[in-house]
Amino acid sequence: MSDNKEKTEVQQQSAILSLNDDFALIRAFNDGNESAFRTLVNRHKEKVRNLIYVTIGNADAVDDISQEVFIQVYRKLKFFRFESQFTTWLYTITVNKCRDHIRKIKLRSFFSPLSHEDDTQHPAEHHKPDFDIQEIVQAKIALLPTKLRIPLVLRDFEGLSYQEISETLGTEVGTVKSRIFRARETLKKMLQPLQKELL
Repeated sequence: MSDNKEKTEVQQQSAILSLNDDFALIRAFNDGNESAFRTLVNRHKEKVRNLIYVTIGNADAVDDISQEVFIQVYRKLKFFRFESQFTTWLYTITVNKCRDHIRKIKLRSFFSPLSHEDDTQHPAEHHKPDFDIQEIVQAKIALLPTKLRIPLVLRDFEGLSYQEISETLGTEVGTVKSRIFRARETLKKMLQPLQKELL
């Protein structure tokens, strides 16, 4: 009898983990199923890493920030209310971690303004004259103000809707649209001198 019960439980767990449903995984984790959390992480880790990389423009920091994101997810998942998509909630945490990182970098540069001054002013023009298109665009996006950069990344790189970005950032939809428009226009101006290299 106990063998049958154990077999049934294993089958139920397998069924849960095979579902393409974040909510089912969250409920399973909150019921004590640790493997459900690993499945959740594996499902979304690359999206999180890509968002971090494009937002902060520093590949060296991606692993650390990604780890911080999922540690917070692990701790806070029991408070998830199932009122929005899990990805919206996850991106909110990721964006906040990116903002924290950017603030720390700005604070460090404030206290040591002479360190790496040349590199920070012209990141796309140092070391490698033969940047590929993706690297050029990435470097220019990194120069955008944070309030313009993050909604642009969420829209054009992650494919979120304006409503999802609004929920993620806690900002009105109209403001999101305005900032994305301004970000795109600013980016076009930045890339204009490099038009020949990009085409």
